[in-house]
Amino acid sequence: MTEDDSAVQAAVEGELRLLDPEVRRSHELLGSLLHPDFHEFGSSGRRWDRASTMARLPADTDPAAARYVVTSEIQGVRLAPDLVHLTFDTEYNGGHAHRSSLWRRTDDGWQMYFHQGTPFNPEGE
Repeated sequence: MTEDDSAVQAAVEGELRLLDPEVRRSHELLGSLLHPDFHEFGSSGRRWDRASTMARLPADTDPAAARYVVTSEIQGVRLAPDLVHLTFDTEYNGGHAHRSSLWRRTDDGWQMYFHQGTPFNPEGE
């Protein structure tokens, strides 16, 4: 595995961990994966920062959920030594979104710096 491949793999692993209900319910685990300057444009159209995400996700994640979201077509590219861009699609409760995230390598490991979700109709594409 090349250095570029290992960076992309680390970002993918972080992304998938963020979709795990156990991680989403834990302030400690969630906080370890979100960059201090994290921000997001959600598929709802709302803008989120790290503090609002840290308050929302643990409270909004169903503790009985075995699987939070279904992902597909995850791809990544290393843009710089400490920056990876991921794109993928998700399906949750019948809704679909194209997703894009930026992961930065920090002293604490790879952390999500930015995320955007854009709703789409899979039958209209």
